[in-house]
Amino acid sequence: MFRKILVANRGEIALRVICACKELGVQTVAVYSEADKNSLHVRFADEAVCIGPPRSTESYLNIPQVISAAEITDVDAIHPGYGFLSENANFAEVCEASSIAFIGPPSEAIRLMGEKDRARREMAQAGVPIVPGTDGPVADEDAALQAASKIGYPLIIKAVAGGGGRGMRIVRSKAELLPAFQTARGEAQQAFGTPDVYMERFIERPRHIEFQVLGDRHGKVIHLGERECSIQRRHQKLLEESPSTAVSAKTREEMGARIARSLEKIGYSSAGTVELLMDEAGDFYFIEMNTRIQVEHPVTEMITGLDLVKSQIRVAAGERLDEIIPKLEFRGHAIECRINAEDPDTFTPSAGRITAFHLPGSTGVRVDTAAHSDAVIPPYYDSLIAKLIVHGRDREEAIARMRRALEMFIVEGVKTTIPLHRKILADPDFAAGHFDTHFLDRYLPALQAAAK
Repeated sequence: MFRKILVANRGEIALRVICACKELGVQTVAVYSEADKNSLHVRFADEAVCIGPPRSTESYLNIPQVISAAEITDVDAIHPGYGFLSENANFAEVCEASSIAFIGPPSEAIRLMGEKDRARREMAQAGVPIVPGTDGPVADEDAALQAASKIGYPLIIKAVAGGGGRGMRIVRSKAELLPAFQTARGEAQQAFGTPDVYMERFIERPRHIEFQVLGDRHGKVIHLGERECSIQRRHQKLLEESPSTAVSAKTREEMGARIARSLEKIGYSSAGTVELLMDEAGDFYFIEMNTRIQVEHPVTEMITGLDLVKSQIRVAAGERLDEIIPKLEFRGHAIECRINAEDPDTFTPSAGRITAFHLPGSTGVRVDTAAHSDAVIPPYYDSLIAKLIVHGRDREEAIARMRRALEMFIVEGVKTTIPLHRKILADPDFAAGHFDTHFLDRYLPALQAAAK
């Protein structure tokens, strides 16, 4: 086991990793920007190092500063959390070159899955279905027109190095293609440093299903079930649950086993998530892989009883999956709501000081957060305040438990998405499991009209 781990992140995920390390008896080092000097992850780590000004490009994304902090504190491993440097293959390589263990997959696996066109080809070769589209980046407007004539409309343009909805455009006709192509390339260049985009068929009313995987450094990969992530706005998830009401036990095992085999072929290790679309006929299509721990990992933890962050660390230290997970069982139903510091009608960020903060509790309720009364939500980072997770014997109990917990969750001083979550949980279509990725697109206009 590692002796000391540097946590290259902030907020609730940094605190989550510190908790896992404490249970493993591992010392921790927090890094922080000047804006986070009074944060809980700084307080609860064994050591803390300031790595720069508030802007993430000058602190949390500054590889030399992070490595320098690791070297002066003499750590033997770095956990990147999610976001920031977690899927940066160059950072993983620098860790390897500095003889510091990177708690994540090998740099080549990060690079392979981070390049969406390469990932599509690799998964297709391994037998995982993919959405019909281009084999690689679309070079220019002529190539875009030719590809569109083969794919057909509607189609979607995506950044090769993309994520989070940036560099992404839906095109429904030939007249829309070229303006959308140029816009997507411009967004991709600005967000990811490369204008490369690819194109694929747009599935009109899909469900967004993702499979949690975990691989060790001895060639074994397993799946830990699926999560339903269809409740989202502009490709940003708001609510996740497991299991999905649309996935049968047989389908879960068949698709999960196929994904695990494909990742064993590329030598994948650590936690990761394979994201798929499921069409109205129940067919799956691979869209991308996140080579890190996910924001919504507690959903899987609640139904399996596993600690995924501790498992990540143990895998990185060389332990075998058979030692970490001797038996896997799925129990009950779990739901997670992301509580963001945003206006619930306009989604405008709401930075500021929290003046009152009360967390719900009791049976089956968990809150992952680094916030507290008098904490400041800075304008520089993601607006996530907390993750509210519940577990029930079945979906009906989980929904009732989440509704109760949302009513008892108090945050004052900043606006939050709690009112929106309460409306979603009360929606009869959601309760019946009848929804897709466009659920919120249809629902928000009614919410906004009611707020006027």
